[in-house]
Amino acid sequence: MLKNYEINNATVALIPVDKNTTKIYEEEAEYTVECNTNKIIADNCKFYGSSYQGRCEGTKYLTGIKSKFPIIIEESRNIIFFPTSSFRNNQNTWVALNKIKAYDQLSYGKSYIILNNGKKISLDISLYSLDNQFCRANLLKAKLYDRKNS
Repeated sequence: MLKNYEINNATVALIPVDKNTTKIYEEEAEYTVECNTNKIIADNCKFYGSSYQGRCEGTKYLTGIKSKFPIIIEESRNIIFFPTSSFRNNQNTWVALNKIKAYDQLSYGKSYIILNNGKKISLDISLYSLDNQFCRANLLKAKLYDRKNS
C-alpha cells in the first residue's frame, strides 16, 4: 500500500475505500493509498505550486461556483478534477474531467462513468449530481481556455 500519490495524466479517479484509504484508478493501473481522497487532492495542489484553498478561490473567481468546487490540479496539462460531494466529507470521490467519455445512471443514487479506454467505474452519486459536477468542471475548463487564448 502506498503512503502518497502524485496525480498525473493517467489518473482517472480517487475513490474512498474507508476514511483513511483511497483506491486510485489510472487508465491502465489501480493503486491503494493509505490516505483519504481530500488529503491526496490537497497534497497535489501543493505539489503543483498552489494550495487547495487557492485552487478553490481561483475556481470561484473564474466561474462563480460557490461549493463543491472543480479544481485545476495542474494547469499546463489541463488536469481538472471534480468532487462528488463537499470537501468537508472525507469520503469524497474525485474524478478527472478529461478521462470521461460518457456517464449514465446505474441505479437510484448511483451512476457510472465510461472512460476513454472503455472501462466503467461506478460511483455513489446520482445522475443529476454527476451531470451538474461534470458541467461545472467543463465551465472551469472553458474559462481557463478562454483566458489562455485571449
